[in-house]
Amino acid sequence: MFESLSEKIDSALHRLSGRNKISDINIAEAVKDIRRALVDADVNYKLAKEFTDRVKDQAMGQDVLKSLEPGQLMVKIVRDEMAALMGGSASEIATGTGLQTVLMAGLQGSGKTTFTAKLGNHLKRKKGRKVLIAAADVYRPAAIDQLKTLGEQIGIEVFSLDSEQDAVRIAREAQSYAKSNGFNYLLIDTAGRLAVDEALMREIASIRSATSPEEILFVVDSMTGQDAVNTAKAFHDVLDFTGVILTKLDGDTRGGAALSIRQVVQKPIKFIGTGEKMEALDVFHPDRMADRILGMGDVISLVERAQEQFDVEQSRKLNKKIATNSFGFDDFLEQIQQVKKMGNMKDLMGMIPGVGKALKGIDIPDDAFKHVEAMIRSMTPAERSNPSLINGSRRARIAAGSGRSVPELNKLIKQFDDMSRVMKMMQGQGGRSQLMSMMNRMR
Repeated sequence: MFESLSEKIDSALHRLSGRNKISDINIAEAVKDIRRALVDADVNYKLAKEFTDRVKDQAMGQDVLKSLEPGQLMVKIVRDEMAALMGGSASEIATGTGLQTVLMAGLQGSGKTTFTAKLGNHLKRKKGRKVLIAAADVYRPAAIDQLKTLGEQIGIEVFSLDSEQDAVRIAREAQSYAKSNGFNYLLIDTAGRLAVDEALMREIASIRSATSPEEILFVVDSMTGQDAVNTAKAFHDVLDFTGVILTKLDGDTRGGAALSIRQVVQKPIKFIGTGEKMEALDVFHPDRMADRILGMGDVISLVERAQEQFDVEQSRKLNKKIATNSFGFDDFLEQIQQVKKMGNMKDLMGMIPGVGKALKGIDIPDDAFKHVEAMIRSMTPAERSNPSLINGSRRARIAAGSGRSVPELNKLIKQFDDMSRVMKMMQGQGGRSQLMSMMNRMR
């Protein structure tokens, strides 16, 4: 995510790092490089210049020039201005006592239908809300079937009217049904087009008039860069939407849309899509994103994702197994499954400060644990629960059954033994329980 932009800004700021004194010339050169990096990231030149002018004005102050750590102070200025550029603080979806109607708008191919399901899943799982999704895209073949399939997958009801081609009527009746049946949220998935056209705008405007939604969210593919910003402005001029959703952010190495769209339409980025899974949705935090762009990581988001997957009861059971030396490969496999649910592996690693730079150019596939899972599943139940049983002949059988080599299996067993030993030490010192206590306080 934003790998190219991060690298170029880091290079610009590197000139100032480690210096006890810098001049206005040093600052001007660094600012010029940052502006070039933003333009290369598909940020509008005028916006990039305004941003770097603000950075330069602050950096030229006596606090920076006389600071003992001018490079660090410069990084802070860039970080704070970048967070402000993207909106300053997070902006969640509308809440209220009655039904909250959310109209989803966007171009065809932006990922709108999939993200509608992701948003419903987010509201159900994290907020405990009762959600109804209205299938009002009556033009794209199989759009309604796609939404119904996604709805079944996440356990959310999808409202549709068979053979009905009037999207306004579908939205209106869905809203009436949602109110009568105690739903907290109604998400209306509307039709997209390959380009902004009058017919699309008229239909969405009619749905808005018929349902008076609390939220109108514009869904846009972040990888289209400046085109995404221009499309957002065209939609906003007609719909006056309340927020933006950026999809496919995990594949965006430039970052132009995320950096520009807030300033152009003056509406917050509310959510981002970071993968294909239904759980791959995050509330957009401008300050955390600025940290990630500048290579500072995002530990808070990493902890939040971990808390979603590791509950207190699971931790108690795990602690008990560690304390009684009964931690086996089945437990190890369960931990792997929970980590995989947290999201894209490279994205997760990038949240750890300093690791993002180290991973530059290195691909970490989502199936990175595939060979480990294969070896564990080739073990018998007795071997998984009691790894000490795995002797030489058993190792040969397990390796052959998983399609891996004996040295690979030996490496896995050693890693498992080392991890078990460390966890046992943490248990004995109270380290793990202290960690869990700290994470619970952060909930």
